[in-house]
Amino acid sequence: MARAPWGCYPWLVLLCACAWGRPKSLDLREDVRNCSISPPYLPVTVVNTTAQLTALRQQMHTQNVSAYIVPDTDAHMSEYIGDYDKRRAWITGFTGSAGIAVVTMGKAALWTDSRYWTQAERQMDCNWELHKEVGTTPVVTWLLTEIPVGGRVGFDPFLFSINSWENYNVALRDSDRELASITVNLVDLLWGSERPPVPSEPIYALQEAFTGSSWQEKVSGIRSQMQKHREAPTAVLLSALDETAWLFNLRSSDIPYNPFFYSYTLLTDSSIRLFANKSRFSSETLQYLNSGCTDSMCVQLEDYGQVRDSVQAYTSGAVKIWIGTSYTSYGLYEVIPKEKLIADTYSPVMVTKAVKNSKEQTLLRASHVRDAVAVIRYLVWLEENVPKGTVDEFSGAELLEKFRGEEEFFSGSSFETISASGLNAALAHYSPTKELHRKLSSDEMYLLDSGGQYWDGTTDITRTVHWGTPSAFQKEAYTRVLIGNIDLSRLVFPAATSGRMVEAFARRALWDVGLNYGHGTGHGIGNFLCVHEWPVGFQSGNIAMAKGMFTSIEPGYYQDGEFGIRLEDVALVVEAKTKYPGTYLTFEVVSLVPYDRNLIDVSLLSPEQLQYLNRYYQTIREKVGPELQRRQLLKELSWLQRHTEPLASRAAPTASLAPLMTVSALTILSWSV
Repeated sequence: MARAPWGCYPWLVLLCACAWGRPKSLDLREDVRNCSISPPYLPVTVVNTTAQLTALRQQMHTQNVSAYIVPDTDAHMSEYIGDYDKRRAWITGFTGSAGIAVVTMGKAALWTDSRYWTQAERQMDCNWELHKEVGTTPVVTWLLTEIPVGGRVGFDPFLFSINSWENYNVALRDSDRELASITVNLVDLLWGSERPPVPSEPIYALQEAFTGSSWQEKVSGIRSQMQKHREAPTAVLLSALDETAWLFNLRSSDIPYNPFFYSYTLLTDSSIRLFANKSRFSSETLQYLNSGCTDSMCVQLEDYGQVRDSVQAYTSGAVKIWIGTSYTSYGLYEVIPKEKLIADTYSPVMVTKAVKNSKEQTLLRASHVRDAVAVIRYLVWLEENVPKGTVDEFSGAELLEKFRGEEEFFSGSSFETISASGLNAALAHYSPTKELHRKLSSDEMYLLDSGGQYWDGTTDITRTVHWGTPSAFQKEAYTRVLIGNIDLSRLVFPAATSGRMVEAFARRALWDVGLNYGHGTGHGIGNFLCVHEWPVGFQSGNIAMAKGMFTSIEPGYYQDGEFGIRLEDVALVVEAKTKYPGTYLTFEVVSLVPYDRNLIDVSLLSPEQLQYLNRYYQTIREKVGPELQRRQLLKELSWLQRHTEPLASRAAPTASLAPLMTVSALTILSWSV
């Protein structure tokens, strides 16, 4: 599970649920600020935003709007955003990764979820109301009470998804208010010299050894899909940053943890137009893109800021533009006449990218072998040093990154490491900071969720360990999470089955005893691209599983205030061998780090689950062992051999899960896709 970008801050020592658990007596709906007295009581960490708000309201008056919405995204609907796009943080003082701000002529308000309530109260001054709820509905409800009938609500169309625009537009229009698109971002007009600079690192081409196909082959493949489409699109518009990066085999470093660069692509049946900062391309990269010519296989570079005008100009002809609505901003959508638009949830590039060819599969497998070496080195080091009392969550995470950095082709972490000891692990996405962390202890469970970006692949793996004597409940919970991981990993299912239809297999062993987890069961993963690569996974919005897709499988369990468990592997969707003819699929796990034997209650495993686990351990020995031997990491090799010894059943389970699994399968597969 790559980390949803949130965590704790050093000034939350007493109240931060992330570090110390949420005290049962603490009412999180009580604002720690007191703005009703004079002078108001405010934590010393608040940011004075009076000047920003005064300047913004002057701009709003000029634009004739009664309110202005400031979201927490960029123009590409990215999961992570760069400092250059953190407008909401600048205008509010609140630096959490999730939240939407709205400013009227008399008030300013922020909506965010429970992860950030304490943080927001300690960063925002009394200019701001904190609303402890999320979604379009509460924002619109507030707007309707604050702005008059006939009022205009301004927004930057490049920071609104098509769905967001539709939701706000309908609600406001039905109440006689207007949603007004303003293409010049009003916050940008004020930010000035305080704004972080535009990224300027070089945009480079991946070496051929790390690409599954040339960019020319990919362009030809997408054009072939255009020709076969029943509505005959003449162009595909790409807005998500990983789409353009994948199409041209280009990378850079504009976005944290993601090797992307700000860009759009308009691929037509006769031209290729790449919108980016031209100055960032070397002469070699320009030559690689055939940018010096104008025929159908030459990439014409245009300025990033010209994309809206260029798309609008293109629509003046007899054309049809194919888009994926999930990542296209309203700023581009609104200039395409609806009769010239072909809209799918995901673009053809997004769907094509999800299925890896044989070379890409080989590359990803190789990256996981090296990543396993780094993780095993770290686990061995922890086993030696945690009993000394010298290791904390943050220093441990730093050491793991150092070990990964010594692996070939490493290019940084794929997300912020979740290094969580004891009760901190009960929060599924907690991450330590240099100032706020806990010591690792032999008496507590430790959850490590981490990943790397390598030129040949992206990794994401979670292991939970205990160096002392776990309780019976901890062992049972851990084993049931492991059973969920095993049962989904070894599942055989019909081709074209939606991940949502099989997701319950990962939960069934927990459900049996009244346990569950509150996050998703898995997500797609890229080749030196996104650690959360849509549209693959087990959620309702994901596409059907297909041979060649990679997904994480990551059940968990979290005991509030005590401990957390998650076991995450990345798996490749492969064709299953079945007794009778038919097209069936299953998973091949490519993560190669053993689970903690100290936490496995073998008596809970069925013979089939035990056999699967021992086969997996044999695979780890065969693939990682030689690499450890080659590098003379003999201590790590000895550790690997001990931790992958075949497990033997200690007692026959009281009842086999197999018949129940069959019933579950029939029930689950009867659900609609």
